Amino acid sequence: MAEEVDVVVIGMGPGGEHVAGRLAEAGLRVVGVEAELVGSECPYWGCVPSKMMIRAGGLLAEARRIPGMAGAARVEPDWSPVASRIRDEATDDWNDQVAADRFRDKGGRLARGRGRLTGPRTVTVDGPGGGVFEAARGVVLATGTKPQIPPVPGLDAVPYWTNRDAIAATEPPGSLLVLGGGSIGVELAQVYGRFGTRVTVVEAMGSLLPADEPEAAALLTEVLAAEGITIRTDARATAARHDGDAFVLVLESGEELTADRLLVATGRRADLRDLGLETVGLDPAARWVRTDSRMRAADGLWAAGDVTGHGAFTHVAMYEAEIVAREILGEPGPGADYRALPRVTFTDPEIGAVGLTEGQARDRGLRVRTGLAQVPSSARGWIHKAGNQGVIKLVEDVDRGILVGATTAGPAGGEMLYGLAVAVQAEVPVETLRHMIYAYPTFHRGVEDALRDLVKGG
Repeated sequence: MAEEVDVVVIGMGPGGEHVAGRLAEAGLRVVGVEAELVGSECPYWGCVPSKMMIRAGGLLAEARRIPGMAGAARVEPDWSPVASRIRDEATDDWNDQVAADRFRDKGGRLARGRGRLTGPRTVTVDGPGGGVFEAARGVVLATGTKPQIPPVPGLDAVPYWTNRDAIAATEPPGSLLVLGGGSIGVELAQVYGRFGTRVTVVEAMGSLLPADEPEAAALLTEVLAAEGITIRTDARATAARHDGDAFVLVLESGEELTADRLLVATGRRADLRDLGLETVGLDPAARWVRTDSRMRAADGLWAAGDVTGHGAFTHVAMYEAEIVAREILGEPGPGADYRALPRVTFTDPEIGAVGLTEGQARDRGLRVRTGLAQVPSSARGWIHKAGNQGVIKLVEDVDRGILVGATTAGPAGGEMLYGLAVAVQAEVPVETLRHMIYAYPTFHRGVEDALRDLVKGG
């Protein structure tokens, strides 16, 4: 016999945990289903521990910038405090008891196991917390994504790292090949490079961060190269092997690259095949679960987070989860609006971006003009000196006179993004932005320079 509850949430990552907790606190009978750890990728293998690593690598970089600025410094990297902090502070040694108890304390029920739809509003869970649940109000899918492994011949037969292995490492390898030059790849490449690992990044596209503005990608390439990281773009891997001591990537050119470890960071994908979507009329072979602006995928079925394809970011998962919670509880509020979706690559320099790139705007048929400013030329950038590389790029829809995108690369680039994200979301006229007062001397004052360049470009 199926057990009747109000809502079943399949997947207890940031989005699933948020919506399940909200509904449980409101008094609904909520079952949260999770096969791994409550919290999932972000707190255990993603956002939180990776930023601890990045913070540690940043301290090493800052110490190395002391000569010529503040005296002398001798830097001796030590990975052990990083590994200890990840285990002790971030992940409780990959134990989710605190998160599980937090959900239960809100009134929720945690079902350990894999959940799948077995009919409209019906979920079957295989595992220790298993059973069949009939959800009176509906089901929420928040199953996230997993690493996308490219079909490189031989790759499936070698013990490569994913981001999880790189996060859990107790010591840095002597050398590292990073297959993939997106955000995860470049963040981890820079961290390991700063701790003494010889790093080579291999990217099949023509630049690092292919989804971002080319000016930001070029800047990051220059910085990473100056730190001793080898960058290979337009480099497609055609084979991989492991001889017990070293990993080898064979490139299309015939060149062979060798290292002690191989990190595969070629993106993430949703896996919908085992969710039972066919039982509710959806396609299990689809790339994402398609939703309307209220995150509804079918009658009595909602989706939130990576699985919707709107961006594999914790902040997107939380945003969509809140919309789902409001819908189920009957609370008022707007539907999803992605025009000012922010994203940050936490390299040094940090690369923040919001809305459309110039290329995306042109592809949509918009008439655009752009404005550029170099962060070092701003007063704060000049004062900052060592480590001040950065660029600000604005993308304007000329016909409407508003910004539709912006990139802020530089020291605190992600923090500089906030004001521009508000401008894109609220469709603040460019003329209004031009006549604002920008605090001096700040990094964000460079936005004023980019606006001047924008007007010149008209």
